[in-house]
Amino acid sequence: MSDLPPDFTLLQVTPELETGGAEQTTIDVAHAVVAQGGKALVATKGGRMAARLEADGGRLAQMPAQSKNPLIMLGNAARLIDLIKREKVSLVHARSRAPAFSALWAAHATKVPFVATYHGVYNAKSDLKRWYNAVMTKGDLVIANSEYTRQHVIKEHGIAPEKVVAIPRGVDLSRFEPGVVPATRIDALRKAWGIAPDERRLKVLLAGRLTRWKGQGLMVEAMKILKERGENRILLLLAGDDQGRKGYRAELEAAIAAAGLEDAVKLVGHCDDMPAAYLLADLAIAPSLEPEAFGRTAVEPQVMGRPVLASDHGATRETVSPAETGWLVPPGDAQAWAEALLHACEIGAAGRQTMGLAARTRARRLYSVDAMCEATLNVYARVLGLERSA
Repeated sequence: MSDLPPDFTLLQVTPELETGGAEQTTIDVAHAVVAQGGKALVATKGGRMAARLEADGGRLAQMPAQSKNPLIMLGNAARLIDLIKREKVSLVHARSRAPAFSALWAAHATKVPFVATYHGVYNAKSDLKRWYNAVMTKGDLVIANSEYTRQHVIKEHGIAPEKVVAIPRGVDLSRFEPGVVPATRIDALRKAWGIAPDERRLKVLLAGRLTRWKGQGLMVEAMKILKERGENRILLLLAGDDQGRKGYRAELEAAIAAAGLEDAVKLVGHCDDMPAAYLLADLAIAPSLEPEAFGRTAVEPQVMGRPVLASDHGATRETVSPAETGWLVPPGDAQAWAEALLHACEIGAAGRQTMGLAARTRARRLYSVDAMCEATLNVYARVLGLERSA
Protein backbone atom coordinates (compact mmCIF):
# COMPACT_ATOMS: atom_id res chain seq x y z
CA MET A 1 0.00 0.00 0.00
CA SER A 2 1.09 3.60 -0.49
CA ASP A 3 3.35 5.45 1.92
CA LEU A 4 1.16 8.38 2.96
CA PRO A 5 2.14 10.64 5.86
CA PRO A 6 0.33 9.96 9.16
CA ASP A 7 -1.38 13.37 9.13
CA PHE A 8 -2.54 13.07 5.51
CA THR A 9 -5.75 14.97 4.71
CA LEU A 10 -7.38 14.60 1.30
CA LEU A 11 -9.82 17.11 -0.16
CA GLN A 12 -11.81 15.84 -3.16
CA VAL A 13 -13.94 18.31 -5.10
CA THR A 14 -16.90 17.04 -7.13
CA PRO A 15 -20.15 18.71 -8.30
CA GLU A 16 -22.65 16.41 -6.57
CA LEU A 17 -22.87 13.06 -4.81
CA GLU A 18 -26.09 12.01 -6.50
CA THR A 19 -25.32 8.96 -8.64
CA GLY A 20 -22.67 7.84 -11.10
CA GLY A 21 -19.20 6.38 -11.51
CA ALA A 22 -17.21 9.50 -10.60
CA GLU A 23 -19.27 9.90 -7.45
CA GLN A 24 -18.80 6.27 -6.44
CA THR A 25 -15.05 6.56 -7.01
CA THR A 26 -14.98 9.67 -4.81
CA ILE A 27 -16.53 7.71 -1.96
CA ASP A 28 -14.32 4.66 -2.51
CA VAL A 29 -11.13 6.72 -2.34
CA ALA A 30 -12.35 8.64 0.73
CA HIS A 31 -12.98 5.30 2.44
CA ALA A 32 -9.47 4.08 1.53
CA VAL A 33 -7.85 7.23 2.94
CA VAL A 34 -9.77 6.87 6.22
CA ALA A 35 -8.80 3.19 6.39
CA GLN A 36 -5.13 4.28 6.11
CA GLY A 37 -5.60 6.61 9.09
CA GLY A 38 -5.99 9.83 7.13
CA LYS A 39 -8.81 12.36 6.88
CA ALA A 40 -11.08 12.55 3.82
CA LEU A 41 -13.08 15.67 2.95
CA VAL A 42 -15.39 16.08 -0.04
CA ALA A 43 -16.46 19.54 -1.20
CA THR A 44 -19.74 19.14 -3.09
CA LYS A 45 -23.32 20.29 -3.38
CA GLY A 46 -24.35 17.02 -1.68
CA GLY A 47 -26.74 14.30 -2.82
CA ARG A 48 -28.12 10.87 -2.03
CA MET A 49 -24.64 9.31 -1.69
CA ALA A 50 -23.48 11.79 0.98
CA ALA A 51 -24.79 9.55 3.76
CA ARG A 52 -22.58 6.71 2.49
CA LEU A 53 -19.54 9.03 2.51
CA GLU A 54 -20.16 9.96 6.14
CA ALA A 55 -20.90 6.37 7.16
CA ASP A 56 -17.45 5.47 5.81
CA GLY A 57 -15.80 8.12 7.96
CA GLY A 58 -15.52 10.86 5.34
CA ARG A 59 -16.70 14.41 5.89
CA LEU A 60 -18.91 16.59 3.72
CA ALA A 61 -18.03 20.23 2.99
CA GLN A 62 -21.21 21.52 1.38
CA MET A 63 -20.95 24.27 -1.23
CA PRO A 64 -22.39 24.98 -4.71
CA ALA A 65 -19.56 23.03 -6.38
CA GLN A 66 -21.80 22.15 -9.33
CA SER A 67 -22.13 25.77 -10.47
CA LYS A 68 -20.54 27.08 -13.69
CA ASN A 69 -21.29 30.70 -12.75
CA PRO A 70 -17.88 32.48 -12.65
CA LEU A 71 -18.80 34.50 -9.56
CA ILE A 72 -19.93 31.41 -7.67
CA MET A 73 -16.77 29.59 -8.79
CA LEU A 74 -14.71 32.45 -7.34
CA GLY A 75 -16.70 32.18 -4.13
CA ASN A 76 -16.05 28.44 -4.06
CA ALA A 77 -12.32 29.10 -4.44
CA ALA A 78 -12.43 31.34 -1.37
CA ARG A 79 -14.36 28.68 0.56
CA LEU A 80 -11.84 26.02 -0.47
CA ILE A 81 -8.87 28.20 0.54
CA ASP A 82 -10.41 28.59 3.98
CA LEU A 83 -11.13 24.84 4.19
CA ILE A 84 -7.59 23.89 3.09
CA LYS A 85 -6.03 26.16 5.72
CA ARG A 86 -8.43 25.18 8.49
CA GLU A 87 -8.16 21.43 7.94
CA LYS A 88 -4.46 21.44 6.95
CA VAL A 89 -5.26 19.69 3.66
CA SER A 90 -2.33 17.75 2.18
CA LEU A 91 -3.62 17.34 -1.39
CA VAL A 92 -6.55 18.51 -3.52
CA HIS A 93 -8.17 16.13 -6.02
CA ALA A 94 -10.67 17.53 -8.53
CA ARG A 95 -13.13 15.24 -10.30
CA SER A 96 -14.99 17.56 -12.67
CA ARG A 97 -14.18 20.60 -14.79
CA ALA A 98 -16.25 23.44 -13.28
CA PRO A 99 -15.20 22.75 -9.67
CA ALA A 100 -11.65 22.04 -10.89
CA PHE A 101 -11.17 25.76 -11.59
CA SER A 102 -12.06 26.65 -8.00
CA ALA A 103 -9.97 23.78 -6.68
CA LEU A 104 -6.95 24.70 -8.82
CA TRP A 105 -7.08 28.36 -7.77
CA ALA A 106 -7.35 27.34 -4.11
CA ALA A 107 -4.51 24.82 -4.40
CA HIS A 108 -2.23 27.39 -6.04
CA ALA A 109 -3.11 30.01 -3.44
CA THR A 110 -2.25 27.65 -0.58
CA LYS A 111 0.67 25.88 -2.36
CA VAL A 112 -0.97 22.50 -1.91
CA PRO A 113 -0.47 19.73 -4.52
CA PHE A 114 -3.30 19.33 -7.05
CA VAL A 115 -4.34 16.32 -9.12
CA ALA A 116 -7.41 15.76 -11.28
CA THR A 117 -9.18 12.73 -12.68
CA TYR A 118 -10.27 12.86 -16.30
CA HIS A 119 -13.53 10.90 -15.89
CA GLY A 120 -14.78 11.36 -19.44
CA VAL A 121 -13.67 12.03 -23.00
CA TYR A 122 -14.97 15.59 -23.19
CA ASN A 123 -15.99 16.97 -26.57
CA ALA A 124 -14.12 20.07 -27.72
CA LYS A 125 -15.43 21.73 -30.89
CA SER A 126 -13.78 25.09 -30.18
CA ASP A 127 -10.55 26.44 -28.69
CA LEU A 128 -12.57 27.85 -25.78
CA LYS A 129 -13.99 24.43 -24.93
CA ARG A 130 -10.54 22.85 -25.27
CA TRP A 131 -9.18 25.46 -22.84
CA TYR A 132 -12.06 24.71 -20.46
CA ASN A 133 -11.36 20.96 -20.61
CA ALA A 134 -7.62 21.51 -20.12
CA VAL A 135 -8.13 22.63 -16.51
CA MET A 136 -8.10 18.92 -15.67
CA THR A 137 -4.48 18.71 -16.88
CA LYS A 138 -3.04 21.61 -14.85
CA GLY A 139 -2.10 19.64 -11.76
CA ASP A 140 0.96 17.67 -10.71
CA LEU A 141 -0.45 14.51 -12.31
CA VAL A 142 -3.55 13.55 -14.30
CA ILE A 143 -5.46 10.36 -13.55
CA ALA A 144 -7.35 8.84 -16.50
CA ASN A 145 -10.07 6.29 -15.80
CA SER A 146 -8.99 3.96 -18.62
CA GLU A 147 -6.18 3.54 -21.12
CA TYR A 148 -8.60 4.82 -23.78
CA THR A 149 -9.05 8.05 -21.79
CA ARG A 150 -5.30 8.31 -21.13
CA GLN A 151 -4.47 8.19 -24.83
CA HIS A 152 -7.15 10.80 -25.51
CA VAL A 153 -5.72 13.18 -22.87
CA ILE A 154 -2.17 12.82 -24.20
CA LYS A 155 -3.27 13.46 -27.79
CA GLU A 156 -5.85 16.18 -27.10
CA HIS A 157 -3.74 18.28 -24.73
CA GLY A 158 -0.19 17.42 -25.82
CA ILE A 159 0.80 16.26 -22.36
CA ALA A 160 3.90 14.20 -21.63
CA PRO A 161 2.81 10.54 -21.32
CA GLU A 162 4.55 10.15 -17.95
CA LYS A 163 2.28 12.85 -16.49
CA VAL A 164 -0.91 10.83 -17.21
CA VAL A 165 -1.67 7.68 -15.20
CA ALA A 166 -4.42 5.23 -16.19
CA ILE A 167 -6.33 3.89 -13.19
CA PRO A 168 -9.49 1.97 -14.17
CA ARG A 169 -12.50 2.41 -11.96
CA GLY A 170 -12.94 -0.26 -9.36
CA VAL A 171 -15.89 -2.39 -8.32
CA ASP A 172 -16.52 -3.12 -4.65
CA LEU A 173 -16.08 -6.89 -4.65
CA SER A 174 -17.62 -7.24 -1.19
CA ARG A 175 -20.84 -5.57 -2.40
CA PHE A 176 -20.88 -7.01 -5.92
CA GLU A 177 -20.67 -10.61 -4.75
CA PRO A 178 -23.44 -13.05 -5.79
CA GLY A 179 -23.09 -15.04 -2.57
CA VAL A 180 -24.07 -12.12 -0.32
CA VAL A 181 -27.26 -11.18 -2.19
CA PRO A 182 -30.22 -13.05 -0.65
CA ALA A 183 -33.13 -14.19 -2.78
CA THR A 184 -35.38 -11.77 -0.87
CA ARG A 185 -33.61 -8.78 -2.45
CA ILE A 186 -34.01 -10.21 -5.94
CA ASP A 187 -37.69 -10.99 -5.25
CA ALA A 188 -38.24 -7.45 -3.98
CA LEU A 189 -36.89 -6.02 -7.24
CA ARG A 190 -38.92 -8.48 -9.31
CA LYS A 191 -42.10 -7.31 -7.58
CA ALA A 192 -41.17 -3.62 -7.79
CA TRP A 193 -40.50 -3.96 -11.52
CA GLY A 194 -43.64 -6.02 -12.20
CA ILE A 195 -41.84 -9.16 -13.43
CA ALA A 196 -43.73 -12.43 -12.98
CA PRO A 197 -41.92 -15.16 -10.97
CA ASP A 198 -42.35 -17.55 -13.91
CA GLU A 199 -41.06 -15.07 -16.54
CA ARG A 200 -39.30 -17.17 -19.19
CA ARG A 201 -38.12 -14.43 -21.54
CA LEU A 202 -34.45 -13.42 -21.58
CA LYS A 203 -34.24 -10.56 -19.07
CA VAL A 204 -31.90 -7.93 -20.51
CA LEU A 205 -30.82 -5.04 -18.27
CA LEU A 206 -29.68 -1.64 -19.50
CA ALA A 207 -28.53 0.29 -16.42
CA GLY A 208 -27.73 3.97 -16.85
CA ARG A 209 -29.23 7.41 -16.43
CA LEU A 210 -31.88 8.26 -19.00
CA THR A 211 -29.96 10.32 -21.50
CA ARG A 212 -29.92 9.89 -25.27
CA TRP A 213 -26.28 8.87 -25.66
CA LYS A 214 -26.69 5.92 -23.30
CA GLY A 215 -28.69 4.21 -26.06
CA GLN A 216 -32.12 3.51 -24.55
CA GLY A 217 -33.83 4.81 -27.69
CA LEU A 218 -31.61 2.63 -29.87
CA MET A 219 -32.64 -0.46 -27.88
CA VAL A 220 -36.35 0.37 -28.19
CA GLU A 221 -35.73 0.49 -31.95
CA ALA A 222 -33.93 -2.89 -31.81
CA MET A 223 -36.84 -4.39 -29.86
CA LYS A 224 -39.24 -3.03 -32.48
CA ILE A 225 -37.22 -4.78 -35.20
CA LEU A 226 -37.42 -8.06 -33.27
CA LYS A 227 -41.18 -7.70 -32.76
CA GLU A 228 -41.71 -7.09 -36.48
CA ARG A 229 -39.87 -10.37 -37.10
CA GLY A 230 -42.17 -12.19 -34.70
CA GLU A 231 -39.51 -12.54 -31.99
CA ASN A 232 -40.83 -12.17 -28.45
CA ARG A 233 -38.19 -13.96 -26.37
CA ILE A 234 -36.71 -10.85 -24.74
CA LEU A 235 -37.77 -8.59 -21.87
CA LEU A 236 -35.83 -5.30 -21.86
CA LEU A 237 -35.41 -3.52 -18.51
CA LEU A 238 -34.32 0.14 -18.60
CA ALA A 239 -33.08 1.05 -15.12
CA GLY A 240 -32.03 4.63 -14.51
CA ASP A 241 -33.00 8.08 -13.26
CA ASP A 242 -34.13 10.68 -15.80
CA GLN A 243 -32.37 13.36 -13.65
CA GLY A 244 -34.88 15.92 -14.83
CA ARG A 245 -34.82 14.88 -18.50
CA LYS A 246 -38.59 14.56 -18.61
CA GLY A 247 -38.69 15.16 -22.36
CA TYR A 248 -36.43 12.22 -23.16
CA ARG A 249 -38.35 9.93 -20.82
CA ALA A 250 -41.62 10.97 -22.49
CA GLU A 251 -40.03 10.33 -25.88
CA LEU A 252 -39.05 6.79 -24.82
CA GLU A 253 -42.52 6.10 -23.44
CA ALA A 254 -44.09 7.31 -26.70
CA ALA A 255 -41.74 5.12 -28.81
CA ILE A 256 -42.51 2.07 -26.65
CA ALA A 257 -46.27 2.69 -26.98
CA ALA A 258 -46.09 3.37 -30.74
CA ALA A 259 -44.29 0.06 -31.30
CA GLY A 260 -46.70 -1.84 -29.04
CA LEU A 261 -43.82 -2.84 -26.75
CA GLU A 262 -45.43 -2.05 -23.38
CA ASP A 263 -45.15 -5.70 -22.34
CA ALA A 264 -41.60 -6.13 -23.68
CA VAL A 265 -39.83 -2.93 -22.51
CA LYS A 266 -40.06 -1.64 -18.94
CA LEU A 267 -38.83 1.73 -17.66
CA VAL A 268 -38.18 0.77 -14.05
CA GLY A 269 -36.58 3.98 -12.73
CA HIS A 270 -33.61 4.47 -10.40
CA CYS A 271 -32.27 1.33 -8.74
CA ASP A 272 -30.38 1.38 -5.43
CA ASP A 273 -29.64 -2.35 -5.43
CA MET A 274 -27.59 -2.99 -8.55
CA PRO A 275 -26.08 -6.30 -7.34
CA ALA A 276 -29.61 -7.74 -7.06
CA ALA A 277 -30.58 -6.16 -10.40
CA TYR A 278 -27.75 -7.94 -12.21
CA LEU A 279 -28.69 -11.25 -10.62
CA LEU A 280 -32.32 -10.73 -11.64
CA ALA A 281 -31.17 -10.20 -15.23
CA ASP A 282 -29.81 -12.85 -17.57
CA LEU A 283 -27.74 -10.43 -19.61
CA ALA A 284 -26.55 -6.82 -19.31
CA ILE A 285 -26.13 -4.36 -22.16
CA ALA A 286 -24.20 -1.10 -22.59
CA PRO A 287 -25.29 0.32 -25.99
CA SER A 288 -23.78 3.81 -25.61
CA LEU A 289 -23.87 5.88 -28.80
CA GLU A 290 -20.67 7.72 -27.84
CA PRO A 291 -17.50 6.05 -26.54
CA GLU A 292 -17.47 5.35 -22.83
CA ALA A 293 -14.43 6.62 -20.97
CA PHE A 294 -14.75 3.56 -18.70
CA GLY A 295 -18.33 2.31 -18.49
CA ARG A 296 -18.90 0.63 -15.12
CA THR A 297 -22.27 -0.76 -16.28
CA ALA A 298 -20.28 -3.05 -18.56
CA VAL A 299 -18.00 -4.13 -15.70
CA GLU A 300 -20.30 -4.53 -12.68
CA PRO A 301 -22.52 -7.19 -14.32
CA GLN A 302 -19.43 -9.18 -15.30
CA VAL A 303 -18.31 -9.19 -11.65
CA MET A 304 -21.77 -10.59 -10.85
CA GLY A 305 -21.30 -13.37 -13.42
CA ARG A 306 -23.37 -11.92 -16.25
CA PRO A 307 -22.16 -11.68 -19.86
CA VAL A 308 -22.38 -8.26 -21.51
CA LEU A 309 -23.29 -6.81 -24.89
CA ALA A 310 -21.48 -3.48 -25.32
CA SER A 311 -20.86 -0.93 -28.05
CA ASP A 312 -17.66 -1.56 -29.98
CA HIS A 313 -15.81 1.66 -29.13
CA GLY A 314 -14.15 3.45 -26.24
CA ALA A 315 -13.06 1.70 -23.08
CA THR A 316 -15.53 -1.18 -23.46
CA ARG A 317 -12.95 -2.60 -25.88
CA GLU A 318 -10.77 -2.97 -22.76
CA THR A 319 -13.43 -4.18 -20.34
CA VAL A 320 -15.28 -6.72 -22.55
CA SER A 321 -13.42 -9.63 -24.10
CA PRO A 322 -15.35 -10.61 -27.28
CA ALA A 323 -16.70 -14.16 -27.37
CA GLU A 324 -15.17 -14.79 -23.93
CA THR A 325 -16.99 -12.45 -21.50
CA GLY A 326 -19.52 -10.91 -23.88
CA TRP A 327 -19.87 -9.37 -27.31
CA LEU A 328 -19.04 -6.03 -28.92
CA VAL A 329 -21.71 -4.59 -31.23
CA PRO A 330 -21.47 -1.78 -33.82
CA PRO A 331 -22.58 1.41 -32.04
CA GLY A 332 -25.83 3.01 -33.14
CA ASP A 333 -26.84 0.10 -35.41
CA ALA A 334 -30.29 -1.08 -34.27
CA GLN A 335 -30.27 -4.00 -36.71
CA ALA A 336 -26.93 -5.24 -35.37
CA TRP A 337 -28.19 -4.92 -31.79
CA ALA A 338 -31.32 -6.89 -32.64
CA GLU A 339 -29.13 -9.66 -34.11
CA ALA A 340 -26.84 -9.60 -31.05
CA LEU A 341 -29.79 -9.98 -28.68
CA LEU A 342 -31.03 -12.94 -30.71
CA HIS A 343 -27.57 -14.52 -30.62
CA ALA A 344 -27.54 -14.17 -26.82
CA CYS A 345 -30.86 -16.01 -26.80
CA GLU A 346 -29.66 -18.73 -29.14
CA ILE A 347 -26.59 -19.77 -27.11
CA GLY A 348 -28.92 -20.78 -24.27
CA ALA A 349 -28.62 -20.57 -20.50
CA ALA A 350 -25.61 -22.90 -20.38
CA GLY A 351 -23.67 -20.84 -22.91
CA ARG A 352 -24.45 -17.60 -21.07
CA GLN A 353 -23.43 -19.16 -17.76
CA THR A 354 -20.05 -20.23 -19.18
CA MET A 355 -19.43 -16.70 -20.45
CA GLY A 356 -20.62 -15.24 -17.16
CA LEU A 357 -18.11 -17.30 -15.18
CA ALA A 358 -15.29 -16.19 -17.48
CA ALA A 359 -16.48 -12.59 -17.17
CA ARG A 360 -16.51 -12.80 -13.38
CA THR A 361 -12.99 -14.23 -13.19
CA ARG A 362 -11.53 -11.59 -15.50
CA ALA A 363 -13.37 -8.60 -14.02
CA ARG A 364 -12.50 -9.51 -10.43
CA ARG A 365 -8.83 -9.68 -11.41
CA LEU A 366 -8.72 -6.39 -13.31
CA TYR A 367 -11.34 -4.09 -11.77
CA SER A 368 -11.44 -4.38 -8.00
CA VAL A 369 -12.03 -1.24 -5.93
CA ASP A 370 -9.04 -2.21 -3.76
CA ALA A 371 -6.72 -2.14 -6.78
CA MET A 372 -8.16 1.21 -7.90
CA CYS A 373 -7.79 2.76 -4.44
CA GLU A 374 -4.25 1.47 -3.97
CA ALA A 375 -3.20 2.89 -7.35
CA THR A 376 -4.81 6.25 -6.48
CA LEU A 377 -3.12 6.45 -3.08
CA ASN A 378 0.17 5.61 -4.80
CA VAL A 379 -0.37 8.62 -7.07
CA TYR A 380 -0.91 10.78 -3.97
CA ALA A 381 2.31 9.46 -2.43
CA ARG A 382 4.17 10.08 -5.68
CA VAL A 383 2.93 13.67 -5.89
CA LEU A 384 3.79 14.37 -2.26
CA GLY A 385 7.22 12.87 -2.87
CA LEU A 386 7.75 15.12 -5.88
CA GLU A 387 6.70 18.09 -3.77
CA ARG A 388 9.15 17.18 -1.01
CA SER A 389 12.02 16.63 -3.46
CA ALA A 390 11.22 19.94 -5.16
